Amino acid sequence: MLPDKNTPIENAFEPVILKGPNGAVAKIHPYGAHLTSWCAADGIERLFLSERAELRQGAAIRGGVPIIFPQFADFGALPKHGLLRTACWQQLNYFIGEAASSVTFRWNEDQYSKSIWPYSCNVEYTVEISAESLSLTLSVANTGGQDFSFTAALHTYLRVEDIQHVSVKGLQGLRYQDTALGGTEYVESDSVLTVTGELDRIYFGSAQPLQVMQSKQRTLECQAEGFLDTVIWNPGPTKSAALVDMEQEGYRRMLCVEAAIIDSPIVLRPNAQWIGRQLLKLR
Repeated sequence: MLPDKNTPIENAFEPVILKGPNGAVAKIHPYGAHLTSWCAADGIERLFLSERAELRQGAAIRGGVPIIFPQFADFGALPKHGLLRTACWQQLNYFIGEAASSVTFRWNEDQYSKSIWPYSCNVEYTVEISAESLSLTLSVANTGGQDFSFTAALHTYLRVEDIQHVSVKGLQGLRYQDTALGGTEYVESDSVLTVTGELDRIYFGSAQPLQVMQSKQRTLECQAEGFLDTVIWNPGPTKSAALVDMEQEGYRRMLCVEAAIIDSPIVLRPNAQWIGRQLLKLR
């Protein structure tokens, strides 16, 4: 029998280990339904998790894939990045197959969430792994009697060998907001994006797959469905040093490539559902 309510906080930091084909494995904590590790069949860790990440009630875990909902960043009156990063989720199922394995979690609104965001919804999150891919699916259903709007993102921290040797392809021609430069908007002119310092950009309407390329590792292709925008973020040396939950020079080993819905918030009517998906695949 599965529990009727979200996982108690005292058990929420114990990870669920998801085993996939040919040795692929992922680790998900009920706290935040937070994916903190993903290794494909080659055994290489593809997600960054800070050595100083805090696993405690009220703190967001630095690294992995935080779930952002119903507010991105501080673009609203709710706590930064919304309600789900520090909430306890309920595990619904666990499936092991020959081609892929998956686990699904559900978040139910509670007294705290209703006090600051007075809507009823059902949020489910499925992590699926195959030998060479990771699929993350977020679904939101309006179970109440009134419309509500939201923004969302899968704040995916990719682990890299050295940020100086990383490039991202597939952003050319897209309009973007440069948060590091005060929110000014530009159009991406470069065919390949490299990181030379603090980088904090929201690319709008990024429908095509992106390729994250490194000199000594296979290319990682990032696809999104339902999420219309992409956030590319690296704090750079100065801001990284100011983060208490980031190890020294941790910025050199991470790049966030986030599937997001920011520019045009989703308006969800009663009984309606929205689904967004991010797929990471080795090439």
